[in-house]
Amino acid sequence: MRVNHTYGRGGSLAYLAAYDVHHAKVFGRTEPRTGIDPFMNLVAKVMNQEPYASAKRVFWIVDNGSSHRGQKAADRLAAAFPNAVMVHTPVHASWLNQVEIYFSVVQRKAVSPNDFTDLAQVGDRLRAFEDRYNAMAQPFQWKFTTSDLDELLARLDRHTADRQEGSSVALAA
Repeated sequence: MRVNHTYGRGGSLAYLAAYDVHHAKVFGRTEPRTGIDPFMNLVAKVMNQEPYASAKRVFWIVDNGSSHRGQKAADRLAAAFPNAVMVHTPVHASWLNQVEIYFSVVQRKAVSPNDFTDLAQVGDRLRAFEDRYNAMAQPFQWKFTTSDLDELLARLDRHTADRQEGSSVALAA
């Protein structure tokens, strides 16, 4: 591979994806930018097909990105698709959203190294990766249980208590 010290920006491409956690199926779109309309285009791509169109409820787990932040976004989603329910992850906890795991895989397996000559090549690689992923993927198997969470929280509590005890300072003048 050749590496050049000069860098020429070729523009950017937004890759939006929804991930069916039960079937390990990705629904992706490339857009020239992010925003409400591109996000709703992704939602329509998913919600207008079965089994989502006729499902009693479809939960959309989202981070707090500007295109789907807050009650206004949840209301907009429900107005367009009455069976869609938006659930926001806590701020700074998008790692709880399984699509973020998929994006991490995309970064490592499809985007790096970024040896693209133009945006069309980026889009082609993303679509090819998505097709291959959908043909081979299995749902993620979470290994972090509620018991693991309880243990982690107890350990954090002990650590915080230990630090508070050890942080007292005696000064002599």
